[in-house]
Amino acid sequence: MAEAPRLKDVARLAGVSVKTVSNVVNGTVSVAPQTRARVQEAIDALGYQPNMTARRLRTGRSGVIALAFPELPSPYFAELAVEVIAAARRHGCTVLMDDTGGDPAAELRIASGLGDQMIDGVILSPLGLDQAKLLSRERSIPLVLLGEADLGPVADRVPIDNVAAARDITRHLIAQGYRRIGAIGWQDPSPRATAEQRLLGYTQALQEAGMEVDQALLPPVRSYFRPDGAAAMHRLLKLPDRPDAVFCFNDLMALGAMRAAHEDGLRIPEDIGIAGFDDNEEAEYSIPSLTTVAPDKRRIAELAVNCLLERIEERFTGPSRLVQPGYRVVVRESSLRTGRP
Repeated sequence: MAEAPRLKDVARLAGVSVKTVSNVVNGTVSVAPQTRARVQEAIDALGYQPNMTARRLRTGRSGVIALAFPELPSPYFAELAVEVIAAARRHGCTVLMDDTGGDPAAELRIASGLGDQMIDGVILSPLGLDQAKLLSRERSIPLVLLGEADLGPVADRVPIDNVAAARDITRHLIAQGYRRIGAIGWQDPSPRATAEQRLLGYTQALQEAGMEVDQALLPPVRSYFRPDGAAAMHRLLKLPDRPDAVFCFNDLMALGAMRAAHEDGLRIPEDIGIAGFDDNEEAEYSIPSLTTVAPDKRRIAELAVNCLLERIEERFTGPSRLVQPGYRVVVRESSLRTGRP
């Protein structure tokens, strides 16, 4: 059996010192990005795996972090998970993944480290958890929260500005000449933070353009999947004064809405414009391709992992932080009625 690659093997291949490789693997010292990339390439090429037992004896840490989303089958969460794993690997960390289904008890268990002393910290996108429950967690380990939910100053948060993003994509629809713009994604009677923030941005854009917010154009949905978007769009298209554009609060609902419009014989974007949110890979390859908001998933992952490691390694011990990565509106065929963005 071949001997497992060691730090000195990685150092030799990367052309750096063993100490530099150790710094990259353990994340203990800042390393120049180009050097870090070269070391990571050598690690990947050799298949080097850190000795977790030795690491724990030396630092008291395992290098294992937990990552949990409410809906792993969702393309957005799946794509973000890939970025988090890649960011963690660049710091020599291993990621343990879980799917909470949005259940508060499952989210609390994850936030407490799953009762596993081997887990150094947690990155969690909560859906059902509230501040009181989070404060009751059994084990207070380093925690970073993703997503729109604001649970108070209990952990570092890495959300994008959902209100601004929804406002910007609605402004784009208005600039394209659409005047009766619906929105799919409101939840009734218990709206979640995603629905509240994206509805607020949509509303602000309409109001600043002097346009009315028509409640008839806001069909509620139960969840954020393709069938929900299709059902909501069918309801909108049955209105006597149907919309000429629709902003969907995620790409999956937008794809369902596009299917419903096609079934009703409408052309996109000539008869009705459609926009989404998340910039899943499917959005680029749908017919027509989907205009959407693209959160910077790579930056979200990098910031979340960096914040968590700073807490784990006690390089930052201050109050909870709110760090906002960027986003952009990606204009594609589904809304481009005037021939320009």
